[in-house]
Amino acid sequence: MTTQSMTSVQRRVLIVAILASFVAFLDGAVINVALPAISKEFGGGLPLQQWVVDAYLVTLGSLILIAGSLSDVFGRKRILYVGLIGFGITSLLCAFAPSGVFLVVARALQGVAAALLVPSSLAIIISTFSGAAQAKAIGRWTAWTGVAMIAGPVIGGIFVDTLSWRWVFVINVVPITITLLMMLTLKQADHGMGGRIDVLGAVLGSVGLAGTVYGLIEQGPYGWSSPRVYIPLILGLLLLAGFFYWETRAKQPMLPLGLFRVHNFWVGNISTAFVYGAIAFGPLMVTLYLQQVAGFSATAAGFVFVPSTLCMLLLSSYFGGLAGKYGPRLFMGVGPIIAACGFLWLLMMGTDVNFWLNVLPGVLLFGVGLSVTVAPLTSAILGSIHPQQAGIGSAVNNAVSRIAGLITVAMAGLIVGEQLDRAGLDRALICVAFLLLAGGVVSAIGIRNHEPAAAPIQVATD
Repeated sequence: MTTQSMTSVQRRVLIVAILASFVAFLDGAVINVALPAISKEFGGGLPLQQWVVDAYLVTLGSLILIAGSLSDVFGRKRILYVGLIGFGITSLLCAFAPSGVFLVVARALQGVAAALLVPSSLAIIISTFSGAAQAKAIGRWTAWTGVAMIAGPVIGGIFVDTLSWRWVFVINVVPITITLLMMLTLKQADHGMGGRIDVLGAVLGSVGLAGTVYGLIEQGPYGWSSPRVYIPLILGLLLLAGFFYWETRAKQPMLPLGLFRVHNFWVGNISTAFVYGAIAFGPLMVTLYLQQVAGFSATAAGFVFVPSTLCMLLLSSYFGGLAGKYGPRLFMGVGPIIAACGFLWLLMMGTDVNFWLNVLPGVLLFGVGLSVTVAPLTSAILGSIHPQQAGIGSAVNNAVSRIAGLITVAMAGLIVGEQLDRAGLDRALICVAFLLLAGGVVSAIGIRNHEPAAAPIQVATD
């Protein structure tokens, strides 16, 4: 098969993977502009708003490793079916929530379903495509998932302004139904590797990560000295330490630590932490500043990053293909630097913002930088491990990106201060630029071009 053509089955697999992950990424971003309307209906103020967002992120981030393991053991399609149906049901629970507490619980369950979608959707791409075609397919997947993350606030603003915040969740049923129908046409075998689930590792990893993330989130309103912060944080860190210790002894570990002996895998995940920490933190701070200081409406602020979305849609597949042909190192080194220049450009913003001069050039640089970076980054990481372990490899990479984003957002108060003002924005933008530059430097120094995929990691069986 040439890099210019795809079979009918491959095309359907790619569409299924894009749609399955699209709803998960979209729902994580679309909720932000709906929070005021939710709070107006249910009350609860800022605490309710925080937990409507955080309940989804905590379960998604803490369970994504388990989902990757399930994908490898039971098969990608089976886990996708469960995730899609679960996401549809929990979306409707959110849409018809009678109270704020019910909505928070439904959001947590929605995060569980989303954790099943992301690694499985990417894993079926890895198992269906190979070589440069795989890199190009990942580029297309990246473009559309990037569209979901950045365009979410725009879609949410339109629904909230014209219909109701509940439609933000109802609309999920449409792409889910389409995806399930398309999956019925995929007749190829979907045999997992079998084996047992590492139950103890799953408990230690998920509870440890959940406790750590909870502590980082709650330190903002309560401070590090509060027992509701340091107790779950310390317990979470201890459980995570226990998780890594257990993974060295388990017969069939949920996370084969041998993956990190693969050079591009561990280097790429370090770069992922820097780059995705910046991606989560930067646009959020800019969007909040435009609304709270510059006077933009929620929908208008959501439209600010549409140019970045268009850049990713148009360019990610192209740069993914180039990375497959020439190797990922150059793109992973240069792309974050271009994106960093975009955020440094945004330092020109004052309290009176000129979108065309102060914002648009920076947003375009950010979009081009992401387009150059993300598909080669994903290809370098997942292309370095054996396709049989694409599920857990994808899950690890997604967990790294989620955790990095959670940490940077949780640290927002330490960076910008109690209130986001002009000086706080400057500190945030410089921090984002530094993270992106660090990701570029790590990739330029550490990534190897055309590293062959490793053999499956062997685990102890006695």
